[in-house]
Amino acid sequence: MSSSDGAARARRPGSAPPGRRKDAQRNYDRLLLEARRVVAEQGSAASLEEIARRAELGIATLYRHFPNRTELLRALYEQALAEVEAAASDARAAPNAWQGLAGYVERLAAWLIEDPGLLPIIEHLGAAEPDYRPGGTLERPLAELIARAQAAGELRPDVDVADLARLITMLGGLSRGRGPAVARSWRRELGIVLDGLRAENVRNPLPGEPAG
Repeated sequence: MSSSDGAARARRPGSAPPGRRKDAQRNYDRLLLEARRVVAEQGSAASLEEIARRAELGIATLYRHFPNRTELLRALYEQALAEVEAAASDARAAPNAWQGLAGYVERLAAWLIEDPGLLPIIEHLGAAEPDYRPGGTLERPLAELIARAQAAGELRPDVDVADLARLITMLGGLSRGRGPAVARSWRRELGIVLDGLRAENVRNPLPGEPAG
């Protein structure tokens, strides 16, 4: 990664590069706001021209801030990530290990369901930049919470972070094509998943090995 790439990724999510004028920052923020809406509607292949139009800016202005689609989607993801980072701190401060883990899983699932553009963004970034792991920031606290819950005898011992990451992604995928019904029902599916993860409910070992 070049030094310029490192500087770009070190910026606070949702902020334009340092030294930009206030109007440039305002344009940057408007583009991200409209991009989030359009990507939620159209997926990661969303029209960049439509994003610029809704932001009431020219396409050249969009490209000045985001040279390509991947740069725009990465900025959207990092902005959204900043909004959910507090969930890890809350989980660590929970009264017991199980509540911490269950609360974190629920918050991540809600994060994906409430913003239907996130899964397409994560999929695009994973394909476009194999070395960039958009889920890594979320998996580190998940691994810590899993270890705590297993040490406390609350979580079944044969699951790992890859298992829970896939379950969270599956729950997040419920938002695709199901509309408002998801907001009323997805916590039922979450309850089934969480009950299946409790150590006290284990009847048989899980088949196979974790995919990693």
